[in-house]
Amino acid sequence: MKKRQKIRNSILLFSLILFPAIFFYLSPYLIIDATYHNIINGSFIFFIILLITALIFGRAYCGWVCPAAVCQEFISKIKDKKVVKWNWLKWVIWIPWIIIIIFSAINVGGYLKIDLFYPNDSWFQLTDEYIFYMYLFVIIIIILPGYIFGKRSFCHHICWMAPFMITGRKISNTVKFPSLRLVANPDNCIGCHNCTENCPMSLPVEEMVRENKMENSECVLCGTCVDDCKNNAIKFSFKARY
Repeated sequence: MKKRQKIRNSILLFSLILFPAIFFYLSPYLIIDATYHNIINGSFIFFIILLITALIFGRAYCGWVCPAAVCQEFISKIKDKKVVKWNWLKWVIWIPWIIIIIFSAINVGGYLKIDLFYPNDSWFQLTDEYIFYMYLFVIIIIILPGYIFGKRSFCHHICWMAPFMITGRKISNTVKFPSLRLVANPDNCIGCHNCTENCPMSLPVEEMVRENKMENSECVLCGTCVDDCKNNAIKFSFKARY
């Protein structure tokens, strides 16, 4: 395994260890509940950060930091199945959710304060039985789709965080803002299929290389294809999209 992938896996493992302490900051429900109390909570701030950082790093959070990535990549080793391409499904979840948040904020007269730990003083614990079972439920909805529908199904079909980063990436590409991305050298491709076979997001990477079109909204910039390519047909770059 290349050094870069060892570093990535180490970061993901550390994130997974922290997941019981931070999963409420990723909650799609608490942001609605906090809104009804005129509060900007931790998840609200975190989702905005994801949108902003995606202008520079795209969906690299999904590939390098997200604790859900560890769970899904582990399941893919048990059942290595290409994912069912229903990428539109997460938007069916995300758009109504955003509309509910907006109308809730309007209905209660907007936000009046910021409370990162809402609704308690701290969420850095799983001592409460209700919180513990909620955590287990979250783990199940992350793992089970991957086993049934293919690699990283949660990222493709359910994740309410991915659209923030996809939107940020699209804005970055539209205004031609310099950002982290993959670039290809099609002349170096020998058709070994390693990049496509090992892509955790089930993307047609080899086809993307040959067509010299590396931009894909489902790419999490994990670098697996870069490190698996022995002929340097793919590499990371930091530049604007042209």
